[in-house]
Amino acid sequence: MLSDLPLQLVSPADLGLQDLDVTEDGDSLKANATKKARVWAARSALPALADDTGLFVDALDGAPGIYPARWGGPGLSMAQRRRKLLDALGDTAPERRRARFVCVIAVAWGEHLKIARGEHEGRIALEEMPGPAGFGYDSIFIPQGEDRSWAQLPEDIKWSASHRSLAATRIIPLLRQMLPGLSPRG
Repeated sequence: MLSDLPLQLVSPADLGLQDLDVTEDGDSLKANATKKARVWAARSALPALADDTGLFVDALDGAPGIYPARWGGPGLSMAQRRRKLLDALGDTAPERRRARFVCVIAVAWGEHLKIARGEHEGRIALEEMPGPAGFGYDSIFIPQGEDRSWAQLPEDIKWSASHRSLAATRIIPLLRQMLPGLSPRG
């Protein structure tokens, strides 16, 4: 997603920081992404990019919200969390199953901080719709304008329109403002 930028991306493992775990204890996606980016930037002495993603279901008052991987309680698998969400919606009519995936990306470097947000509207399926490109809640989320779940969509379609790709697209001009000498390849 950042291939147009002249950056060398490195992972925590590349820097020997694979054991650095940042607790996501903020009250918003922005707070969690910001905390992770600031901690990674401080520990690595490099600009750091972090994201946080949530799933917001209107009929469940926004749940699972910013806690998608913890929703339903400790010890549940993602399959059990998906089942719990489907059960919570019960026989809610399809037109009342509106939901959105939201991703917030934060980039921190020293005192600098840039934030971008991406959102993709859709609805929760009546039942699981598994596919080859799914993880998390993808197999129960049907993006707006589709009759297939995220898990069933081809990777190129999924990534070009996803909440993460929208946030990444929006962070690129902010990265150019933040990082001296960063300009498009050409």
